[in-house]
Amino acid sequence: MRRRLLPTLLCLVSILLATPVAALQLAPFKDRLFTYPQTLETRDNGAYRVIDYRELRDINQRDAVPERQVRGRYVSTDIRRLQQDLAADTKAGPLRHFAVGRPAHPRIITIYLHGQGGNRHQGVNDFTFGGNFNRIKNLMGRNGGLYLSPDVSDFGDKGAAKVAALISHYAARSPEAPVFLACGSMGGALCWRLARDPALAPRLGGLLLLGSMWDDDFIESEAFRRRVPLLIAHGSRDTVFPIERQEAFYRAIGAAAPGYPVRFVRFETGTHGTPIRMTDWRETLNWMLSVRR
Repeated sequence: MRRRLLPTLLCLVSILLATPVAALQLAPFKDRLFTYPQTLETRDNGAYRVIDYRELRDINQRDAVPERQVRGRYVSTDIRRLQQDLAADTKAGPLRHFAVGRPAHPRIITIYLHGQGGNRHQGVNDFTFGGNFNRIKNLMGRNGGLYLSPDVSDFGDKGAAKVAALISHYAARSPEAPVFLACGSMGGALCWRLARDPALAPRLGGLLLLGSMWDDDFIESEAFRRRVPLLIAHGSRDTVFPIERQEAFYRAIGAAAPGYPVRFVRFETGTHGTPIRMTDWRETLNWMLSVRR
């Protein structure tokens, strides 16, 4: 009997080894409230989208107090039970940060890097930016993931070294967990520095540039070589980083590497902070999870 079973078992093992493991996908959380409004235009087989953004609808009707207090149906504050205010010791100095979700053995790690004048509290504020930070906290916490929001006082090499050490600290506990960097405004300077780090790039699951800057040297980076997925979300009326430069950067990526996993979301009439408010976290992360190598 054992001799008869052996070929069958070997065949089953071969099939299982040859079958790709299904990519992790985040379960829904308030998708109906956070899905993008109407798409006005698409290009490049859907990689470039123009989204209808209206301040009257997307701020004044969504917030009980415009830009300060979103309406209650957009948030679930139960997630605060999984939120900790911590400090990590790094070779570049201590780094205060919030950790939300599963700190040990997370399935996925998302990190928000704020811009000039921000702090770690911005990325965990449940009620500003239309409740979008509350959503990413819940998406991580409800899917066995970890969300980190560190203080950033330096946007150069020192700041990048601290963030890299923070990532290594948590990623070491779960080496297979993909790491997603979401960079708002000036935080993009850190995203681009970290993209060049050969030790960190293999861990990256994606880069999200939210109303941020471009980096013409990205195409020379380790992250680019590894085809790390990239989202560029930008308001058409951003006066800090002109959208024309970001669109040119998007086109340059496509020219340098046709088929590169990059998406551009243009919020028509949106301003500098619009992408932080309006980016659909779940749609973006699930897309990145589905195309990452």
